[in-house]
Amino acid sequence: MTSPQKAKGSQWERDIAKYFNDRGYPEVERRYGAGATLDKGDINGVKDTVVEAKNLAKITLASIMDETLAEQANAKKRFGISVIKRRNKNVKDAYVVMTLEQYVDLYSFFYKP
Repeated sequence: MTSPQKAKGSQWERDIAKYFNDRGYPEVERRYGAGATLDKGDINGVKDTVVEAKNLAKITLASIMDETLAEQANAKKRFGISVIKRRNKNVKDAYVVMTLEQYVDLYSFFYKP
């Protein structure tokens, strides 16, 4: 039997994938293979990006970003983001967290200096 925390996390992953799908990105899906030696994030299909989904009672940004960056390295992707659920809010209101270095790299992709 699945623990309540695991079920809550799995539902959050499905919610994020569905949000991407509903916004026109049908290739985005929940990653399967929990327990893999080298974790590569929770969501597949976001171009060159590892997506880590977090639905936690207490948000601890340092540990969340450490995990996300490790998974980004495992997956050899350019970006690593954490999508963090806001209590009592819809998926569209989630926080997206990344390092400033990666944000500037992303910004530079759209706006060359």
